[in-house]
Amino acid sequence: MRANVIFIFIFGALGGLLFGFDTGIISGASPLIEGDFQLSVEQTGFITSSVLIGSTIGAFTIGPLSDRFGRKKLLIVSSWFFIAGSLLTAFANGFATMVIARIVLGLAVGAASALTPAYLAELAPAKHRGSLGTMFQLMITAGILLAYVSNLAFLGHNLLGVRDWRWMLASALIPAVLLFIGGLVLPESPRYLFARGEETAARKVLERLRQDAPQDIDVELKEMGEIQKQPKGGLKDLFTIARPAVIVAIGIMFLQQLVGINSVIYFLPQVFIKGFGFDAGQAIWISVGIGIVNFVVTILATMIMDSFDRKALLMFGSVVMTVSLGVLTILNYTVSVKIAAIPTMLLIATYIFGFAISWGPIAWLLIGEIFPVSVRGIGSSIGSAANWIGNFVVSQFFLVLLATFHNNVGGPFGIFAFFAFISIFFVKYLVPETRGKSLEEIEMELREKQS
Repeated sequence: MRANVIFIFIFGALGGLLFGFDTGIISGASPLIEGDFQLSVEQTGFITSSVLIGSTIGAFTIGPLSDRFGRKKLLIVSSWFFIAGSLLTAFANGFATMVIARIVLGLAVGAASALTPAYLAELAPAKHRGSLGTMFQLMITAGILLAYVSNLAFLGHNLLGVRDWRWMLASALIPAVLLFIGGLVLPESPRYLFARGEETAARKVLERLRQDAPQDIDVELKEMGEIQKQPKGGLKDLFTIARPAVIVAIGIMFLQQLVGINSVIYFLPQVFIKGFGFDAGQAIWISVGIGIVNFVVTILATMIMDSFDRKALLMFGSVVMTVSLGVLTILNYTVSVKIAAIPTMLLIATYIFGFAISWGPIAWLLIGEIFPVSVRGIGSSIGSAANWIGNFVVSQFFLVLLATFHNNVGGPFGIFAFFAFISIFFVKYLVPETRGKSLEEIEMELREKQS
């Protein structure tokens, strides 16, 4: 692809980078904040998960607004919240102010999580939508890895007399400003423009994006025109033709969280500090290693996403996660902590492989694909909000669960193994196959099933 098209997709996915950075950065900062503010385990857990309150609100509200005002404008607005949230967290002076700051940051994270998958899906050609849509998840993993590196770089360095964890949180300003700059030059979604009756503007965007295949432009515009002729019921479409898509979006996003991924992202240092007696530096190094695995495997997912069916990859990932988490659970209840430490690292890395090759990218990809254009914004919002609600529940109670099981990681990870097993059957019976189909073809199939 031409450099300008790659630029568009990278900057369009910067919301994913900030999503990953702002959710990953707290993993290294939280033990330090807990000591500085003299917090209880429950308070530390709530600071971590309070971002999810804002994320749920941001995800719910951004979809209807993007359907009305456009994807591009709302990306710029979300960058403002990222900048404000980063500053507020860095200057927080206690439990209450940190919670408020994290909620503000969450508004931006939730908005980006709902908006970016739909935006990238509407820009990408059908044959490359899997790989280009996976760019969002790739940027999430890159953000998480950068957050871990930032944690490591600032740990123990109180520059200018300012505590290290404040520098960790403030470093999110850099990608936030980049998102704002990128938002100014990104094109509007051609499908949003066409739905607004701006066919000439939609054609201009497609000409910019399809320079390697100009013959596809008229075909895409024709398909958009056919969709526009279909009867539209506004929000009523969510409960009629889009009802199966709503069920899939909510289910796949809940399960993506219930298999425990963000407990690993947020609390991996805490797992090895409390569960295995590691010091903070060692625990953060483990996080960096896991972050590298997550990032590298997501690159692999980007390369193969358009070569394998979505359902096949999801099923494969579910099996890998079920087996690795199941073995981890048994191991931690049958051998000593000292013996279990290294195998636990390897099993978590295997679990991350299974997630990153499948459920990580495909869940976000699907919510941008399966909804009709008339409700794609709000549909993506519903899926994203379900993700954040599940994320909140799992994250809020993970440290409590760990304490309940006397810091034996086999307890909470055994629960995650159960949901990974359930996910196999959800994919088999409910998730539609979307690989290689245009968004308009997916919508027409949905309409035909409901007619």
